[in-house]
Amino acid sequence: MTLLRRSELRKLMDRREGLCASVYMPTHRTGNIEQDSIRLRNLLAKAEKDLIDNGLRAQEAKRIMSPGQKLLADRLFWQYQADGLALFMAREFFQHYRLPYSFPELSIVGERFHIKPLLTLLSGDGLFYILALSQNEVRLIQCTRDSLRLITPESIPKSLTEALEYDDPEKQIQYHTVGGGGSEKSSAIFHGHGVGIDDKKDRILRFFQKIDHGLHDLLKDEEAPLVMAGVDYLHPIYRKANRYPNLLNEGIIGNPEGMTDGQLHERAWVLIEPYFEQALTSAVDNYGELVGTGLTTDKIESAVLGAYDGRISTLFVAGGVQLWGVFDNAHREVRIHETAESGDEDLLDLSAVHTLLTGGIVYVVELERMPSSTSVAAILRY
Repeated sequence: MTLLRRSELRKLMDRREGLCASVYMPTHRTGNIEQDSIRLRNLLAKAEKDLIDNGLRAQEAKRIMSPGQKLLADRLFWQYQADGLALFMAREFFQHYRLPYSFPELSIVGERFHIKPLLTLLSGDGLFYILALSQNEVRLIQCTRDSLRLITPESIPKSLTEALEYDDPEKQIQYHTVGGGGSEKSSAIFHGHGVGIDDKKDRILRFFQKIDHGLHDLLKDEEAPLVMAGVDYLHPIYRKANRYPNLLNEGIIGNPEGMTDGQLHERAWVLIEPYFEQALTSAVDNYGELVGTGLTTDKIESAVLGAYDGRISTLFVAGGVQLWGVFDNAHREVRIHETAESGDEDLLDLSAVHTLLTGGIVYVVELERMPSSTSVAAILRY
């Protein structure tokens, strides 16, 4: 299982090698394993049938779906779920993601992967991270507005002791923790030659630099905001070590060892919600100001052509909606169908993919929050 990052999303968007299947479904973190497995079985069966209906031989369709089928009997896989599951299958390709977002059931077959449901995680009330730091514990939590998921990358040290275990042996500094019984948290004790406040801050800085190094590898392609949680004096030290450009100026003050993941999520959302809301409100206001200038459109035909040509700077698409049709690039023609026909694709998804590939921004929002009365709206570069 791979962590979904923008680089992973780009791989899915770029892949165009014959028919492929995209499957989305909600999952349960605990219990309901049998129910989730049955749901996936039904979605895989539908995808396999659709591959065959679109001209693939039955044997080839079965081969493409085989990696997904193997998950059905993997009880360990089902015991470690998040809120949603996304699977992508094609010839010689299989990838799946457990994500902190509950997807509606969806199975789509086409010439490329269907990625629009994932865009919700990258805009609006989408994806953000909480980095909870103390000298004894490091937690990285992947969140949306309504869900959270603790992730434990190997690249990030779990404590100051682990991070600096082999550092500076010449200083002969010993470090250990002491604490009372029961639920009392341990505290750090430093002793050795020349140890003082400056040395302690230096060790914490090096600890944070190791954390930042691991985060840089993990989040190097991300644009999701990051919220730090920690006691007040740790915040400026971490900001000195930090290279991630989307670390929020405000953080959660307090010892996170005394907070659950849920409590951290609740406090982080208070900081994150205005961040997301301001970006969306600003984009919607900009659209409204440009209406009538020739630099906006709410027609799917114009949106598809504009996205393909790289003319869209900002695209709004309604979540949970599909507009089926065909884009004939050779004749610059967009044909829309009321229901999906063989060879069709979701034109909203197509517009979103090409907008992202040409450096535009995509917002997936509820239909009632669209800046126009349609399911698509775009701000054009020219």
